[in-house]
Amino acid sequence: MGVPAFFRWLSRKYASIIVHCVEEKGKECNGVRIPVDTTKPNPNEVEFDNLYLDMNGIIHPCTHPEDKAAPKNEDEMMVAIFEYIDRLFNIVRPRRVLYMAIDGVAPRAKMNQQRSRRFRASKEGVELVDEKNRIREEILARGGYLPPEEIKERFDSNCITPGTEFMDNLAKCLRYYVADRVSNDPGWRNVTVFLSDASVPGEGEHKIMDYIRRQRAQPNHDPNTHHCLCGADADLIMLGLATHEPNFTIIREEFKPNKPRPCALCGQIGHEIKDCQGTAREKQGEHDEFADSMPVSEQEFIFIRLCVLREYLARELTMASLPFPFDFERSIDDWVFMCFFVGNDFLPHLPSLEIREGAIDRLVNIYKDVVHKTGGYLTENGFVNLERVELIMQAVGVAEDNIFKKRKEDDEGFKRRMKEKRKRMKIEQRGPAYMTTGQFAPQALGRRDRPEAVQNARHQAYDMRMQSREQHNKDAAQSLKASLKNGGNSSAGPSDSTDSKGLKRKADDSDSEPEPEDNVRLWEEGWKQRYYKTKFDVDVTDEDFRRKVVKSYVEGLCWVLRYYYQGCASWKWYFPFHYAPFASDFKDIKGMFTEFEKGTKPFKPLEQLMGVFPAASGNFLPPTWRSLMSSPDSSIIDFYPDDFAIDLNGKKYAWQGVALLPFVDERRLRAALADVYPDLTPEEVKRNSLGSDVLFLGKSHPLFDFIQELYRTESLEGTEIPAELCHGIQGTLNLDDDPILPDKPVTSPIPMLRDISQNSAIGVKFKDPHYADDFVFKAVLLSGAKMPNKVLKPGDWERGNREPWRPQLGFNPNRQQAHLDQSGFRVVNILKGLKMISILKINISHYLSQLPRSLGPWV
Repeated sequence: MGVPAFFRWLSRKYASIIVHCVEEKGKECNGVRIPVDTTKPNPNEVEFDNLYLDMNGIIHPCTHPEDKAAPKNEDEMMVAIFEYIDRLFNIVRPRRVLYMAIDGVAPRAKMNQQRSRRFRASKEGVELVDEKNRIREEILARGGYLPPEEIKERFDSNCITPGTEFMDNLAKCLRYYVADRVSNDPGWRNVTVFLSDASVPGEGEHKIMDYIRRQRAQPNHDPNTHHCLCGADADLIMLGLATHEPNFTIIREEFKPNKPRPCALCGQIGHEIKDCQGTAREKQGEHDEFADSMPVSEQEFIFIRLCVLREYLARELTMASLPFPFDFERSIDDWVFMCFFVGNDFLPHLPSLEIREGAIDRLVNIYKDVVHKTGGYLTENGFVNLERVELIMQAVGVAEDNIFKKRKEDDEGFKRRMKEKRKRMKIEQRGPAYMTTGQFAPQALGRRDRPEAVQNARHQAYDMRMQSREQHNKDAAQSLKASLKNGGNSSAGPSDSTDSKGLKRKADDSDSEPEPEDNVRLWEEGWKQRYYKTKFDVDVTDEDFRRKVVKSYVEGLCWVLRYYYQGCASWKWYFPFHYAPFASDFKDIKGMFTEFEKGTKPFKPLEQLMGVFPAASGNFLPPTWRSLMSSPDSSIIDFYPDDFAIDLNGKKYAWQGVALLPFVDERRLRAALADVYPDLTPEEVKRNSLGSDVLFLGKSHPLFDFIQELYRTESLEGTEIPAELCHGIQGTLNLDDDPILPDKPVTSPIPMLRDISQNSAIGVKFKDPHYADDFVFKAVLLSGAKMPNKVLKPGDWERGNREPWRPQLGFNPNRQQAHLDQSGFRVVNILKGLKMISILKINISHYLSQLPRSLGPWV
């Protein structure tokens, strides 16, 4: 979900939802790596049934990492993805299902955000290259040193989009990877593996949710299945809550702010490209022998326990004396719905609601205040009661003016504190004029040893006077030098451009960085008029236009909630504006939405590429399709601007702003593509077609013989899975066009990895259970579901940010953790010293071995 601060807010307010993962590492014996045995009990002291991987959250950091060297080629990228999945499988150890979902063609509502991201990425890539060339020229012109520039093609992350050759190759590599693990890893042999690649339409996390939703509606579903979903997006928390499964956990990388990144010019850590001075890299060791052995901390993982979050929310949302029965599950759905107002991937957030300003807490308080007027809950099974939502919006609208004024006050206060902090830091960096020694020297607080005794007090006092006099003379000389530069106007005292010591003020000593111009000024009277005039170029008195914007936003709220609880209601709906209306504009919204258009279909992969790619990424498209992006004669050339404005919209950084790109007209796009469709090659036609999920399993799986019989009889019709053979999982099986079959070798698509000669895996197409279009999936706890034991203690409710928080390792709160006392730390330091001595001995031995033998007697 498009709320960068949501997880930070959630983890700070509900700290006990976080559990640090215990990860067992493989061992090495005599140069042979011994992998982890994942058949053994989970070291986190919990057993998971199903592991779901939102693969795009794995693909991006493996192909273009931010904190380490990037892979040299596509093959290394694929191996990095394999290793990442191995780590997750080792930590979670699923016993029933592994579901890998890659983003396919997204709904049109999501494509607008994808388009914005890809145009930004292309623009930022070009700007980075220009900045690197400019700074490189400046550094070399003043005699600086930079390593020779590598002639290396820049990896365009836009290729991680359905329909590209990269994604097609990734699908082939993952099929090989699954076959290898099922054949050779004991932990995989009884697991049912699903692969939903980029040819299957839908976002990865929503394909996963659709699978869970359709399975739990089946009579054979186990209501106590323990789910674990991997991904870094905040919306996974909402999606997990929306399932109403009692055992749902999310695993994600632990976020560590301010991680050092190498400079894009010199490759050194400790500064950004704009601060690069072109200094030579310091040697690591006497002969630079440790240059390539600098330690890199491995990314750690955390669990987010949604069952604990449900405990927090139960306390926060429970209301007494209601005019209707309280239903905790319904209140969770309302909480999820209210979170959409502060941001999501499909709608811009309301101007008055910012997550950093406590917007969710504000909404919850309003919700509890007006619930007696609403007469019921805001949502039910993913359908919105707009009459009740209007009461919430009007309550927010009443407070909008005060919200904007307080935001300005807080912003000014923050700038003032940062200015004072910068001044303090400069004073600290400048240090004292001189430092005395002996009895008069400053001592650190809490220091145990006594200060050094004065040997000669008169001599000590003399030294102090002389140091003070020398510093005074230096200040006078600097003041004289500054006055001469200013034309000799020293008699009038320090000028406006000098400080109290007569030193010329640098630009950094000014108040702060230049602020972007804000023409809306929400904190001043007339803010609504300026907002609509600046953002929409209409007058605030144009009631019809404002209702049009509100109507589209209301449709969006209904679409998003339906998407989370029932699946995609319309593949073609999207919000047709760059900005949201105000909460106070939500008036008479009850009849603004009826129903979405039925029977809409997703774009095909290459059509989506034309809808989201800038012209700079046109190399991923067929030649004649690419020309539509750049040819002046193209009928859709206006969809692909070379440059575009970014409206900061009250923010500070460009990445927070709004990319003002034209919206793609679907009818014009399809009309233009009709002329170039005949130019597609057979390979491109295949990449442009929609695929299906594939199910893999091994010979020891109970369903293996059933699938093998389908291939033996060459069954041409879809066959239902016998639920008793696959942990209650149901769906339809069809023979794969290019199947992985047992006892047949599997060729490796990666040259550095060997072929699978003894394959024991089998693959078959899989389709989720089918339901009628008007079927409603119930957002309730299933019959027979057992709620996990309570985790929170009375002290957890009040902990918040006021007390130091200690991370919990694994799911057992009573796990004995090892701690070192002072003697333990001394032993560790001694061992470190011994290790360094051994390294030095090796280096000395190596150095001596290089000397001429004639010097042997002297050595």
